[in-house]
Amino acid sequence: MTPLPQQTLPRKRAPERRRTQTSTVAVLGMGYVGLPTALQLHSAGFNVLGVDTSAGRVGAIEMGSVDLLPAEHGRLRAALSDERWTVTTGLELLETADVILICVPTPLNHEDRTPDLRPLKAACASVVKQARAGQTIVLTSTTSIGSTRRLLVEPIEAEGLRVGEDIHIAYAPERIWPGVVEYQQHTVPRILGGLTPECASVAEDVLGRIAAHVHVVSSLEAAEACKLHENTFRAVNLAWVNEMADAYRALGLDAIEIMEAAATKPYGFMAHYPGPGVGGHCIGVDPEYLLADFGEAGVQAPITSSAMAGIARRPHQVANRALTLLEQNQVPACRARVLVVGVAFKPQVQDTRDSTALEIIADLRSAGCSVAYHDPLVASVRVDGVTLLSVDPDPSRYDLVILHTIHQQTDLDRLGQARLTLDCTYRHGGELI
Repeated sequence: MTPLPQQTLPRKRAPERRRTQTSTVAVLGMGYVGLPTALQLHSAGFNVLGVDTSAGRVGAIEMGSVDLLPAEHGRLRAALSDERWTVTTGLELLETADVILICVPTPLNHEDRTPDLRPLKAACASVVKQARAGQTIVLTSTTSIGSTRRLLVEPIEAEGLRVGEDIHIAYAPERIWPGVVEYQQHTVPRILGGLTPECASVAEDVLGRIAAHVHVVSSLEAAEACKLHENTFRAVNLAWVNEMADAYRALGLDAIEIMEAAATKPYGFMAHYPGPGVGGHCIGVDPEYLLADFGEAGVQAPITSSAMAGIARRPHQVANRALTLLEQNQVPACRARVLVVGVAFKPQVQDTRDSTALEIIADLRSAGCSVAYHDPLVASVRVDGVTLLSVDPDPSRYDLVILHTIHQQTDLDRLGQARLTLDCTYRHGGELI
């Protein structure tokens, strides 16, 4: 359907522009990215409206029962007692905000590992519905190249608002490292691309208050590609070091010794370390968005494609290695009792999204093993439709202990008494992948 000419459509009148530091910023999506972002905005002096479609998530935030760094928990307690902080499920309140940051997840379809943009499309549609003149809209979710233009710019202009004049739209990918104190977002530079220079300038005025520095690029698409490039760099290198670790084990060499020695070089080298695979919402996901963009453009990327295939294989390699170790120790899979230690995708977080531990558990269960898990931060998980509860990590009850994710709270001394250990971290002794 061809949109009507802009001049025939009524526009929502722009309110008088307020000083940035007292503006209301709405954060749509209060998850692992949105909530810390909202807290940083509140600390910077903004009025914050946190919006999430999940009433359960809103309730958890109001109760303070969410996964945050200790300093962020302090900020949350302060915010909850401040009138400048509101958390709601009310999407209609987005119209009251001067600035809207979209921080919703962009997962993959598990069947074919293709981008699943349904949450992002729904979020952007809600923002477009509530958009008014005078607002600034910033998409922060990692997404396919061109998404900001397709999902925000074009629909809003079809409603009669001129982007760059009546309303401002930018893309600024999040840079949050969950569970890591050293790199909190206010100490990390931020990438920003606007539809127009004015869009970038207005968005920079907001983001500059919660980031160490804002690096402005030439376009929305350049900023979108930058985020995908960052995490694809990590994915390719992690796939490679896993391959190297397997080769070094076959040669009787210590992979960590070699990699740490290489890391002493002060230039031209960045250390990556092997493990059970790549989980979470970024590194194992984002390169697939880039590959999908390349595929639509008819561009081949064999190195990236090979790396992602290696990442997909890694948890199955771990499970096969575990079965081999059991067989070598005369324990048939049908009688094997296995304990997986740590099911979060990385240390010091409760996040189990795309955790390779869940794939390893599923593979071992399919092979006939009795599998339990212990994680001091994760009380329960779902694997193949079955709910498993974290158990006491008594190593004497198991034929094999798999060290997957080690939190600070993990009792390694006790686990060191296991009769057979597969150390996926390469740091704590036992057999290696």
